[in-house]
Amino acid sequence: MKKLLIICAIFFAGMQQIHAQQNAKAATEVEMKTYYMVFLKSGENRSQSKEEADKIQAGHMAHINKMAEEGVLILAGPFLDNGDIRGIFIFDVASQEEAEAWTQKDPAVISGRLVMEIHPWYGPKGLTYQGAPTKKD
Repeated sequence: MKKLLIICAIFFAGMQQIHAQQNAKAATEVEMKTYYMVFLKSGENRSQSKEEADKIQAGHMAHINKMAEEGVLILAGPFLDNGDIRGIFIFDVASQEEAEAWTQKDPAVISGRLVMEIHPWYGPKGLTYQGAPTKKD
């Protein structure tokens, strides 16, 4: 009888360890989904006057805010190295065509100052736009 109790105790201890390992594994697994990353690159038409370029930039920023308000934009921002790739958008939309349609409405793309290059990107599900930092942040 003692042997049976010892065997049962070992069995249940082993089962508890297996259950704990399964729970730890489940807690570290992240659900993934497809997003669309747009690289905004320097376009062919960058010869606008400073006033016109400033107007285009203001429209570009307004468009970013609109896309964020609509819930389709996850992330946006410029690259700081003054290279050919000027910035990125990451979209949470149903298709690459939808990401392209949103990007084509951007005044900087319409004017030719920027051109887009779109790639599907696999990232953690549930990403949300946090917005630009404010002076309080």
